[in-house]
Amino acid sequence: MRESGRVVAIEDDALWVETIRQSSCGSCAAQKGCGQGLLNKIGDGKRNHLRVLLGDVPASRFQLDSEVEFSVPEHVLLRGAMLVYLLPLIAMIAGMGVAHALFVSDKLAALGALLGFVGGMLLVRVHHWVIRDRLDYQPTVVEPAVAPTVAQSPSVAAPRA
Repeated sequence: MRESGRVVAIEDDALWVETIRQSSCGSCAAQKGCGQGLLNKIGDGKRNHLRVLLGDVPASRFQLDSEVEFSVPEHVLLRGAMLVYLLPLIAMIAGMGVAHALFVSDKLAALGALLGFVGGMLLVRVHHWVIRDRLDYQPTVVEPAVAPTVAQSPSVAAPRA
């Protein structure tokens, strides 16, 4: 997945890039009857700052306030979405099942579900702390395409001074 943003700070091995969250709900026909559209209106226009690794691109190629394109590995997005959405849900269902089996009470099963959900959210947070410095999970700058140069013919020698 590729995204673009504005450079707000430059480090030796990374850039700090500001992106603006924009939703695509304006073009959808079901925007008034959709809960996702309502949630997007709350966060629409919010500025985010990301640390984007440079990889093999030298930091000298970038200036403050310039536009830069970066990519996030697809496996990071897929795994992240599954982890953030499914782990708390599975932990909530497991907590509810264990509490109901142990105490045979609907109120305690609801409390077990709540505790399972909170536990799942804590596991997501722990996972974040474990992988936060792994390079394969970080966004990286997409190197700009270099315009091809016309190669000088070997039969034509440049004049020497």
